[in-house]
Amino acid sequence: MSGVRPVGAAPGRVARTVILGVVGILFTIPIVAMLEFSLRNLAGGYTFAHWAGVFSPASTVTYAVVFTGLRNSLLLAVVTVVIILVILLPTMILVQLQFPRLRRVLEFICIIPITVPAIVVVVGLAPVYSVVARLAGSSIWTLAFAYGVTVLPYAYRAIQSNLSLVDVVTLAEAARSLGAGWASVLWRVILPNLRRGILAAAFITVAVVLGEFTIASLLNRVNLQTALVQVSKSDPFVAVIFSLLALAFAFVLLLLIGRLASDRRTRAQKKAS
Repeated sequence: MSGVRPVGAAPGRVARTVILGVVGILFTIPIVAMLEFSLRNLAGGYTFAHWAGVFSPASTVTYAVVFTGLRNSLLLAVVTVVIILVILLPTMILVQLQFPRLRRVLEFICIIPITVPAIVVVVGLAPVYSVVARLAGSSIWTLAFAYGVTVLPYAYRAIQSNLSLVDVVTLAEAARSLGAGWASVLWRVILPNLRRGILAAAFITVAVVLGEFTIASLLNRVNLQTALVQVSKSDPFVAVIFSLLALAFAFVLLLLIGRLASDRRTRAQKKAS
C-alpha cells in the first residue's frame, strides 16, 4: 500500500513532465508554423525580407493602418487599466474593509462578463454606444468602457488573489489607531501590499485589450486586430509578423507576472525563516 498515491496529492514528476510537454507542444506548433510562414519566399526558399520590411523606415507609411491600430490599442489599454484601477480596485478594498457581506455579490457581478459571449455583449452595448457617440464622440478611447467590462473577471481574480493573502482589515485598523487618515492608510499601507495583484491585473488587461477583435470589429473601430485582418488581405506575411510580435509581448507580460509572484513567495519565505 506504500505505492498508493493519496487522493488529491500532486502529480508525480513524470506526470508533470508529460503534461507540460504536451501543453508546450500544443503552444509551440502554431507559433513555429507562423514563424516559418513569415520567412517564406514567394520564389521558393526562405528570406528575412518580410521582417526587414516591417522594421524599415518606410513601414510606417506602407503599413500605416497597422501602426494606427497599434496606437489605438495601446491607448485603449492605458484607458482600460485606469478604469480598472479607479473603479474596481477602490470598490474591492471598500468591500473588504467595510462591507464584507457584499463580497460574494461583488464577485458574482465581476465574473458575469466571462459567461457572456463577446458578440452578445456587443449587441447589448450597441444602443449604449449610440448615446456615448452623441455625448462624447466616436473616438477610439470610448471603446475602453466596453473593454473594462470584458477584462473585469480577469482583473478581479488577479487583485482578489492578492487581497485574500493580506489582512487589510488589521492593517487598516492598526494604521488608524496610530492616527493615520484613510487616504494615508490607502496609499501608504494597503496599496503597497497589493502591488503584485495590481500589476498582474494591469498586465492581463493590456494583454486582453491587445488581442481583442470582436467588439472593435462590430462597433466599427480600428484597433490592432482589426488592422491586422485588413492588412492580411493584401500582405499576409506582415499580418503574421505583427501577430508574432503581439504574442511575444503578451508572453513577456506573463513572465513578469510569474516573476512578481515568485519574488513575493521568496520574500514571504525569508520573513517566515
